[in-house]
Amino acid sequence: MASTGPPQSLKRSDTSLTREGDQLIITPLGAGNEVGRSCVYLSYKGKTILFECGIHPAYSGMAALPYFDEIDPSTIDVLLVTHYVLSTLLHCNVLHFLRNFHLDHAASLPYFLEKTTFKGRVFMTHATKAIYKLLLSDYVKVSKFQLKICYMMNKTFFAPWIKLRSVIDFHQTLEVNGIRFWCYTAGHVLGAAMFMVDIAGVRFSPDICIIESTYGVQLHQPRNVREKRFTDVIHSTISQGGHVLIPAFALGRARELLLILDEYWSNHPKLHYIPIYYASPLAKRCMAVYQTYINSMNERIRNQFANSNAFDFKHISPLNSIENFNDTTI
Repeated sequence: MASTGPPQSLKRSDTSLTREGDQLIITPLGAGNEVGRSCVYLSYKGKTILFECGIHPAYSGMAALPYFDEIDPSTIDVLLVTHYVLSTLLHCNVLHFLRNFHLDHAASLPYFLEKTTFKGRVFMTHATKAIYKLLLSDYVKVSKFQLKICYMMNKTFFAPWIKLRSVIDFHQTLEVNGIRFWCYTAGHVLGAAMFMVDIAGVRFSPDICIIESTYGVQLHQPRNVREKRFTDVIHSTISQGGHVLIPAFALGRARELLLILDEYWSNHPKLHYIPIYYASPLAKRCMAVYQTYINSMNERIRNQFANSNAFDFKHISPLNSIENFNDTTI
């Protein structure tokens, strides 16, 4: 079990690096026994990788960052960003990491690039990068996160980041300083990737499984059962003259709910006079990204998109302004 305090310092001299080079060192700099600020340090055969670069949503300022002061960022060869689900299969020489664009996995990246001695490369999938700027900029506006990195969200920051050539295609193999890596689709949210990393060139069977266990002690009902409960509650509320307000994450979860509701409304003509609105400028801006990367989604959405645009909702409209909002069903 991870300790409750910061990890033991990983700053090492050249002599100790030679002595410990054959040891596989894995240290969580965040999210070791908590949910938030995911950041995992890996060192093997003189190569160093950092997985994720998130913040802790429960804290503000420097306290929200991973324990960057426990490592020497200048020694890191590559940083791989892929999100809040971490499913890792660890081999003696090979690592699988599952990630995507949620803030607890990538929001401290501007600080790490601009305020530390890190000179390595950063990689993430095309869809993750496309959404990242929108998500982080929105977070800065609506949160109490007062870290100075928040004010770097402009062209001055993103210009050098783009020069890092930081995108990777699924199943594409890249090599940086002798570290080979490629990624597979991970599900979860758009752009989420499972990275395979080969440092020593030899792969073995998995020895350790590291899992982010946010829902690890919960038994979920089958998806079709949960969807029916969801739509039944909404239908019942509306039938009794009520209104439904659904707080949801603007990305991923909201998109799922919108697809479910639009399909349900289409199958129930008696509900067509009931309007559905989504009040999220961020969700509206990211809709174009979802439509661009439709081939990265599940088979059901791809098949539906072959006949029609799944995100061209027939019964759902964006709420552009609360001042002009008029619920005619009240």
